[in-house]
Parts: sequence; C-alpha cells; structure tokens
Amino acid sequence: MITGEKILVTGVHGAVAFPLARALAADNEVWGVARFTDPATRTKVEDAGITAHAADVAASNLAGLPDDFTYVLHLAYFRGGNDAFDESFRINAEGTGLVLQHCRDAKAALVMSSHVIYTPTDDPAHPHREDEPLGGMRAPWAATAPSAKVAEESVARFCARAFDLPVTIARLNTVYGPDPRYMPSMNALAVAKGDPVVTRGEPCPHSPIHIDDMVWQLEPLLGAASVPATVVNWCGDEVITQRKWAELAAEVAGTTAEVTVREVPGAPCQNVGDPAKRQSITGPCRSDFATAYRTSVAALLAAGA
Repeated sequence: MITGEKILVTGVHGAVAFPLARALAADNEVWGVARFTDPATRTKVEDAGITAHAADVAASNLAGLPDDFTYVLHLAYFRGGNDAFDESFRINAEGTGLVLQHCRDAKAALVMSSHVIYTPTDDPAHPHREDEPLGGMRAPWAATAPSAKVAEESVARFCARAFDLPVTIARLNTVYGPDPRYMPSMNALAVAKGDPVVTRGEPCPHSPIHIDDMVWQLEPLLGAASVPATVVNWCGDEVITQRKWAELAAEVAGTTAEVTVREVPGAPCQNVGDPAKRQSITGPCRSDFATAYRTSVAALLAAGA
C-alpha cells in the first residue's frame, strides 16, 4: 500500500473515490476536492482523516489548492442528459486538463474513465480490450457519458505528453461492495424488498470488481503510469450476470429473485471487460465474487440500507 505521500483525490465523496481516499488517508496526507454543497458530506470526508477542499475542478484557477501533490487520483465526474453536453465537456474534459496542469509535477496520476467508452458489439459476452473501437454507445440515463469519457481520455493523454506527467487511464467496470450506491447493491436491496431487478437484456453480463481489490490495486496501477499514458480496463476477473448476482442476493435475504427485462434502445446489454492487461500489472483479484458479494449483501441488510 502507498505510504508517506501527499495525494489529491477529486470527486472525493463519490461511491468509489471516498473508500479509496479513506484507505489512503491511513498512511498518507490526503486532500479531497469536491464542491461540498452538503455540509454533511464535508464532515464525512474530514472524519475519515481527509483534508476537504471545496473547489470546482473546471474553474480556471484552483485557488488555495496546493500544487505539490505526489500522486493524483482524478475521479470527479459529471453526467447529464441531452441538454448538458456543454457542462459535461467543461467538467470532464476541461476539468481534467486543469487538474493535471495544476499537479503537473506529481509522480503519477490516475484518471478514471469508464467501460461506457467502448463501441457495442452484438455479442453480449464479448470482452472489450483496450485497443478496441470507442464511442457509439447511447445511454438515455446519461446521454453525455460516452462522448465525455472519450474527451476526458483525450485530454489526459495530451497532458501526459505536454507535462511529461506519467498517467494511467483506468476504464472502470461495475463496482461492488457494502455501499448502497453500487449497482449490485441496489439490485440486492431490491431483491430483499421483493422488488424486481430490472435489466436491459438476458443475459446482461458484467466484469464486477470489489472495492477492496481496487484499494490494493491502486499502487501497481499508479506504478504503471507512463508517458504516453497507460490505458487499462479496471475490471474484475470474473464475468457475472445481473441474474446471477440477484440470485445470490436472494439466498442471503431469504427471498426470491425476480428479474425483469426492459430493453433500452441504444443501450447495449453488454458490460464485459478483458482483464488481461490489468492482470499483467496487478496480478489476479483477491476477492471471489460469490463469497465477497454475499458478505456485502449481508452487511447492507444488517445496516438497514
């Protein structure tokens, strides 16, 4: 695990960013950037030992933010509908450039991208590699997401070369763990209440990764940062369908899993990443999905999430 460093985490209150920042704060000086419009969110971040700094990452001047960070985790992200493309590019693309420019002297930066960036195929089980075509996915719930991530990656690649800043671009797949904001958690809570799990197709496979695996994989992924930027799928080693994890959740909750298919035009029933490149950097994941997911569901139910 990384120790003794000064680390910036943007979008720090997010479902993925916060547990990463919290883990790093145990042995490092961690600063978390967000807008912090909710005082409770700021308190939560500070209680985790993280220095909270309110800022708009897309502002031209990150006033008051130090520029001597040794590592940067850029997870700040905005998604919106068809009326939000300008805001999306301002925050996701321009914001990435401004953050990396501000922290150009860091040892390395990790920029979080997404599996939504890939061009869909007709085979739902197809494992996307990092060198495959990008763009073309349409998600009505986040119309800006695919183009914004392409733009963000382009800016990050430019910054790596322009500032001689080693960068890793991590394309995130589905995350799971004991946080109710994760998609598999939301599905588990629906199953526990007797509500159906809604999926875009049958089957609907993912390459889920446990947040605990993400914590320990941070160090090797930052170690793999390079100029030009390293691009890697941040996904798990197993392919799991929504139906499978709904059934696992039902076992824990003592209910029955009901899965309802609602096809969404333009949104593929496909979210599988090829983990080979990530495995060459980090080695295999340490979490077995069935075991770790059951544990996460039990924790969610015990917490009354």
